[in-house]
Amino acid sequence: MARTMISGTLAVALLAQAGVASAAQNGPVDLTAQAPAPRPSATSTPNPAPAPAASPSAPATAPGAPVVQPTPAPLPPPLAEWSVADAQALLAAIRGIGAEGLFSRDYEPTALAAAIAKGPGPDLNALASRLFVWLAEDLRDGRTPMTARIQWFAVDPDQDVRPSSALLAEAMEKHDVPGVLASLNPTHPDYAELKSMLTKAKDPTQIAMIRANMDRWRWLAHDLGLQYLIINVPEQELRLTVNNKVIRSYRAIVGKPGKTATPQLAEQVRNVVFNPTWTVPQSIVKGEGLGARLIGNPASARRQGYAVSKSADGTITVVQQPGANNSLGLMKLDMPNEHAIYIHDTPNRALFNLPSRALSHGCIRAERASELAMTMAILGADITPDQGVEYTLSGKYTKVPMTKTFPVYITYFTVARDVNGLMRSFSDLYGRDAPVIASFAQPRQLHTSQRKSNEAVIKLDNPL
Repeated sequence: MARTMISGTLAVALLAQAGVASAAQNGPVDLTAQAPAPRPSATSTPNPAPAPAASPSAPATAPGAPVVQPTPAPLPPPLAEWSVADAQALLAAIRGIGAEGLFSRDYEPTALAAAIAKGPGPDLNALASRLFVWLAEDLRDGRTPMTARIQWFAVDPDQDVRPSSALLAEAMEKHDVPGVLASLNPTHPDYAELKSMLTKAKDPTQIAMIRANMDRWRWLAHDLGLQYLIINVPEQELRLTVNNKVIRSYRAIVGKPGKTATPQLAEQVRNVVFNPTWTVPQSIVKGEGLGARLIGNPASARRQGYAVSKSADGTITVVQQPGANNSLGLMKLDMPNEHAIYIHDTPNRALFNLPSRALSHGCIRAERASELAMTMAILGADITPDQGVEYTLSGKYTKVPMTKTFPVYITYFTVARDVNGLMRSFSDLYGRDAPVIASFAQPRQLHTSQRKSNEAVIKLDNPL
């Protein structure tokens, strides 16, 4: 089977698009403007030990990775002393909040206007403080309650980074309510495009979809990072972003609707694995009898690229060795999470030509995966393009640990920019728009310490 490769020259060209010099040109790439941590050496073995099972244990935090601390017990609501001028600025912000896809009715403009008319005092302080916090929290974290965020497991750290009490104190100290609230808006270009679309939309259905997707941007961290991968499941597309520029887009294969739907996650790439092994799930080894067949025919096992072992208790382990027919293809991006979801190649690359690619058991398969792996390792581990080519062509299992923070966001936007930069609608593969839109018709719910869906984690034996 033909194998698509990326040359060192092309790898450098990709980085040049983002204004990043490769280590081969100008020394180590340091996108964090910090001294890079010592890089563990890449490890290569012709016959590696069996790959870990599909539920990897959580590794130690990578250098520079954001740590989300447990939310403490609820504190008393923030309270500030409000001047009439600051309260009037809040009222104006509430009345104009529809431009951000929110609803002024949620923030009691009539009651606030009445309190302002009575002048400064305890009543105005209590009401204005409460409404400011409500509005700030919806702008920061999203209005949609967690019960309507189906399979949303991406933890948003923003309430730790900019807690409500600090936002209120900042607004009062600067006497700049509009500025503090505006600073909470998502900065991704898609959000600005959605906001522009909202001003022109007339159809109620379209308006509801735009609002739903604007709110989804608030569910993510305000600071996505200097370099990250973002997958939009409905679009079935993966993008590599560096220094706020999309430097490459890749077609993706995502989970089939139902119990194999791809969940929404925010994780970190810990390792780039060239020529990975694959530990065959027990549902295939035992359930389909593969293990017994291979144990009985060692020559056939070797010919098919399988390493087979049997433990003292009779358990058969089958590990598919690196090669063109390996189920993970030529690379895997390790991003440990409780769902056992990761990004990998596939030997069946013709599937990327299909218009609908919701075909996997949950994991993300990436087009031109060798190119992606090499670029990731150059950006995140400071390898040279020539090293990337060497690792890929060696045919040997090679794990390159990341030394820089490299987030992965698996998102769900049904209105977004396509690969040509044009805003368009995408099919709601998993039916996740309806709960979000329905929640907008309900009274606003108070925010809690819950950061992600409390749905049961569905970890499949075979997430490919």
